Amino acid sequence: MPEHFGPVTDDDKTWSLMAYVGQFLVGAIAPAVVYLGKARSPFVRRHAAQGLNMGIAAIAVWIVFGALSLAVEFFIWVPLLFTAVVMFFLVYAGRAANRGEFRRVPSAVAWPLLK
Repeated sequence: MPEHFGPVTDDDKTWSLMAYVGQFLVGAIAPAVVYLGKARSPFVRRHAAQGLNMGIAAIAVWIVFGALSLAVEFFIWVPLLFTAVVMFFLVYAGRAANRGEFRRVPSAVAWPLLK
């Protein structure tokens, strides 16, 4: 169900989109920059928090299962599959941000750490 934040400016849409698209280039740094620097409106803050939660989850999964894969080779598939799911939801949420909407990503992908 989409959430509404009142009037959303084009600048808000752009910064919200950058919280997702930037992860393809610099990982969790992009949503962190948006969250800490440009999250004045509730719309941008919500998208930046969700993007940052996805980035933190991806880093944690890579660290834990990357270490486990040193012992059991099969575990390397877990972070690879998780990354594919994260990429899908980055596009899903980024498209919504570009339309001025908010789509919640499942908490298994975007751990609810920041609000």
